[in-house]
Amino acid sequence: MKKLSRVLLYLIVTLGALTMLMPFLWMVSTALKTAPETITVPPTWIPRSLQWGNFIKAWHEAPFARYFVNSLVVTSVTTIGQLFTSILAAFAFARLKFFGKNIIFVIFLGTMMIPGEMLIIPNFVTLSHLRLIDTYGALIIPWLASFFTVFTLRQTFQSTPEQIYYAARIDGASDWRYLWHVLVPMSKSTITAVTVLQVIGSWNAFMWPLIVTNSDKMRTLPVGLQAFTTDAGTQYQLLMAASTFVIIPMVVLYVFLQKYIIAGISKAGLKG
Repeated sequence: MKKLSRVLLYLIVTLGALTMLMPFLWMVSTALKTAPETITVPPTWIPRSLQWGNFIKAWHEAPFARYFVNSLVVTSVTTIGQLFTSILAAFAFARLKFFGKNIIFVIFLGTMMIPGEMLIIPNFVTLSHLRLIDTYGALIIPWLASFFTVFTLRQTFQSTPEQIYYAARIDGASDWRYLWHVLVPMSKSTITAVTVLQVIGSWNAFMWPLIVTNSDKMRTLPVGLQAFTTDAGTQYQLLMAASTFVIIPMVVLYVFLQKYIIAGISKAGLKG
């Protein structure tokens, strides 16, 4: 009975993995097809002849080098900025004592229930008044803070024994030194997890960059994929080729750091 249960478990996990992989396999398959072959009925999984040139053509079809630089800058700055603000806020909520701490935390926690789409118009109007539309400021500033990251790090910081904090203070360490020299190194797995999640989210962001950018010089990679959809139709083979080299960096990042993501999120849930 136990062996049967294990076989069923492996079967379910395998089917789930295949279901998740099928869109990626179809994307790569389509990227290697000719234009007529992408719309044949019934569709074919294996291309008749591999069109490797689709990747080169897709790269030159639009200024993807510029899009890549923009995505790299936006992702790097928002991730670093969000980590810095979140670590400071999480430490304040986890260890410092100040008036109204619990009330402020509950209010901030309530903001997580607000759909992000509701903030698009207020943020856009604010940035318009500040004349930041179609600049790096519009792409970066709204994402320099995330209460989800604050909440996750706070849970981890609170799971650290208070004795370590008091021992550090007795040894003469300030709160600032304790945070960066003791607490942050001890919370490496969680910090790595939220960093990877933020990098993936920022790299794949589409709606906000689409709204606040007007020119090619400021567009990011996901927005640049629109270059393959025109009034005459969609060049599916080029679109899938471009999608492949947009996604690959994040897939590689996740594969190498997935254990930190799992460990970090699990550790963050140890104490409520």
